Amino acid sequence: MSNVIKAPTSAAAGRAATKKQLPDRFKAYKHVWVFVEQERGQVHPVSWELMGAGRKLADRLKVKLAAVVVGPEGEATRNAALEAFCYGADLTYLVADNVLSDYRNESYTKALSDLVEIYKPEILLLGATTLGRDLAGSVATTVLTGLTADCTDLDVDLDGSLAATRPTFGGSLLCTIYTLNYRPQMATVRPRVMPMPERVARDPGRIIVHPLGLVEDDIVTKVLSFIPDRDSAKSNLAYADVVVAGGLGLGSQENFQLVRQLAGVLGAEYGCSRPLVQKGWVTYDRQIGQTGKTIRPKLYIAAGVSGAIQHRVGVEGADLIVAINTDKNAPIFDFAHIAIVSDAMHLLPALTDAFRARLSPHSRDRIASKRRLS
Repeated sequence: MSNVIKAPTSAAAGRAATKKQLPDRFKAYKHVWVFVEQERGQVHPVSWELMGAGRKLADRLKVKLAAVVVGPEGEATRNAALEAFCYGADLTYLVADNVLSDYRNESYTKALSDLVEIYKPEILLLGATTLGRDLAGSVATTVLTGLTADCTDLDVDLDGSLAATRPTFGGSLLCTIYTLNYRPQMATVRPRVMPMPERVARDPGRIIVHPLGLVEDDIVTKVLSFIPDRDSAKSNLAYADVVVAGGLGLGSQENFQLVRQLAGVLGAEYGCSRPLVQKGWVTYDRQIGQTGKTIRPKLYIAAGVSGAIQHRVGVEGADLIVAINTDKNAPIFDFAHIAIVSDAMHLLPALTDAFRARLSPHSRDRIASKRRLS
């Protein structure tokens, strides 16, 4: 497809000239769409995060924001379609069929591709989840358009093109990618990259019901049973309020226990930077960054983490970032709110002891007792 890396201003005219060649059949493509991902009656939060981002893009383009809900017949799918209006949708496209009870690439690709070819969106956004990544690539291939994956930022250029930014070259650089002369412009965004918009109760708007046009016999794949992921509850990094993480600065796998201990006292989740996973010190489900989990906690404590770009894009949405590193020139200090130049091996145990004393269930009683004695 026509994916290009954003060039300096001198190339802007070239991009504009290229867009003027947009084939006539694509000039009817308008509006911003967000695919609302749901499985077994639950909408994935990334869908509402994308509604917030989509609302900004639609306002800039002066077009409508539409939600796309695909799923089985029933209350859950209908509720997802109605809930989309509370997160800013102007209208909802609904494909409800019991053939869609479980995600299968063939049926979902047909549903979304048919909608795209009939109603012609200019921009289509999906969550970069396991389901979303599979579906986005298949739809982009089916409708013959470009797809920018794992974006960290979305914007609209002066000429109205979608500017999709993502890390490249192993996470060492950020590039902005355009899809020229093809529609829709598609992008996937990982959970927690975009802030969750405020839910505002609204009356339902227009819902366009579209038939699937498939029967079970038309679909090659069959779902025999559903087995929940036994590890799905192991970590909840993406939606944790407090996260403590460690990096190579900890020196050894044994020292990572200091991170776990502080997280345990704080009732927090713990994570790590990519090198620790590569060394086998920590499992992949605990990796934070562009190639791991993206987080937006109220408090993020990073010990011995250098702060490379791929890690930065995974944590910069945190309300408060506290960085501990012996290197005063560590990149993480460029975006941390509180920078502590210290040896994490000494500071982490001290923080753990201090928080343990402060957060002990009996600490209030001790403080109250001292006040009475005074």
